[in-house]
Amino acid sequence: MEPRGVLMTYPMSSYLQQQLDNRFNVFYLWNITNRVEFFNENSGSIRAVVGDTNVGANRELIDSLPALEIVSTFSVGLDKIDLEYCKKKGIKVTNTPDVLTDDVADLAIGLILATSRRICECDRYVKAGLWKKGDFRLTTKFSGKKVGIIGLGRIGTAIAKRAEAFNCTVSYYSRSQKPESKYNYFPSVVELASNSDILVVACALTEETRHIVNREVINALGPDGLLINIGRGPHVDERELVYALVEGRLGGAGLDVFENEPNVPEELFGLDNVVLVAHVGSATVETGKAMADLVVRNLEAHFSNKPLLTPVV
Repeated sequence: MEPRGVLMTYPMSSYLQQQLDNRFNVFYLWNITNRVEFFNENSGSIRAVVGDTNVGANRELIDSLPALEIVSTFSVGLDKIDLEYCKKKGIKVTNTPDVLTDDVADLAIGLILATSRRICECDRYVKAGLWKKGDFRLTTKFSGKKVGIIGLGRIGTAIAKRAEAFNCTVSYYSRSQKPESKYNYFPSVVELASNSDILVVACALTEETRHIVNREVINALGPDGLLINIGRGPHVDERELVYALVEGRLGGAGLDVFENEPNVPEELFGLDNVVLVAHVGSATVETGKAMADLVVRNLEAHFSNKPLLTPVV
C-alpha cells in the first residue's frame, strides 16, 4: 500500500491527533526543528496536510510537498489556505462546515448579552464585594433591538434565527441580496451599521472583506452601538476599533477574534464595555469531536478514492 503520510501543521485537538495516529503516518510540523532536512527526507511520503485557523497551507508549504494531494482544514474558514494555488496544482481542499454553526451562533448571542447587560463587569462587581455598598448600575436590554449581520451564510443565518427569538429586527449585508431571505437587505455595510443597534460580523475572510469594518462603519454604528465579531480578526480595523472605544464613539464590543492572535491590544483590557474571549467560537467538546471526525472521514474518503464529504476544491 502506498504510504499515507499526513502533516499536521499546528496543535489543535488531542482527539483528532489520536484518530489520525490510528490511521495514518502522522508528522507534526510544530515539533520539527530542521524543516529543510525534514522535507528533504519525508516530503515524498506526505500526501495530506491537516491545518486549522492558525496554520494552514500556504504556497511555500505546498511547494515543499511534491506528493501533496489534499488539504483538510480543522475549521470552516479557509483564509489560511492558498486556494488558488491548490486549484492550480490539482490539490483537493476540504473544511468542516455545518458542524460548528450552532456553537458559533450561540457564542455570538452570548457576546451580545454579556456586552449589553455587562455580565462580566457585574460578575467582577459582586466578587469584589461592591454589591454591599450599592446596586450595580443599569444596563441595556437586548430584546427588541435592531441587529445587523455582515454575511448571511450558515452562521449568519443561525445568528439571525436566534436574534428573532429575542424579538429583534434583523437586517443583513452580503455580496448580493438573497431573494429567499425574509430579512431586510442593505447594499453597503455603512448603511447596515447606520440602521443597527448591534452589528455582527459573520462573513468569510477574503481580500474584499479585510477591514470591512472600518472607521466609517464604526462611526455609523455610533456611541450606543455594539460590535460583535465572531468571524475573523482582520475583518475589523483593530486600531480604529480601539480608538473608537477609548474615545466613546462606539458603545461596546464583544470580540472572539483579533487581528494578531493571540496578541490583543492592551488598551482593551481596562474597558468594562468590552468582552474578550480567546477565539472559542467552535471550542466545545461536542463540536471539536464532530469537526475532527469530519476531517478524518474526508481523508479516508480521499485515500479510498471515494467522494469527499465537504469538498471546497
